[in-house]
Amino acid sequence: MPNIRVELLPGRSVDQRRAFAQAVTDAAVDALGARRQDVRIMFEEVAADFVANGGVLASEDDSRAAQVTKVTSGGS
Repeated sequence: MPNIRVELLPGRSVDQRRAFAQAVTDAAVDALGARRQDVRIMFEEVAADFVANGGVLASEDDSRAAQVTKVTSGGS
């Protein structure tokens, strides 16, 4: 049984996660010969201020504004 864990920044819709899950499930069935019903995908949202790319927090990266919901950890 393939267990696939996906970490995402907040802001993806249910429709986007559904489409992703279908595409990844198809890939697991094709590449691994897994039974469709045995492919498990777990989504975990990671706060944008807990992820940095190129030294810039995702919550502070204006180029990600269309994809990222700005959620803070509550710290100052």
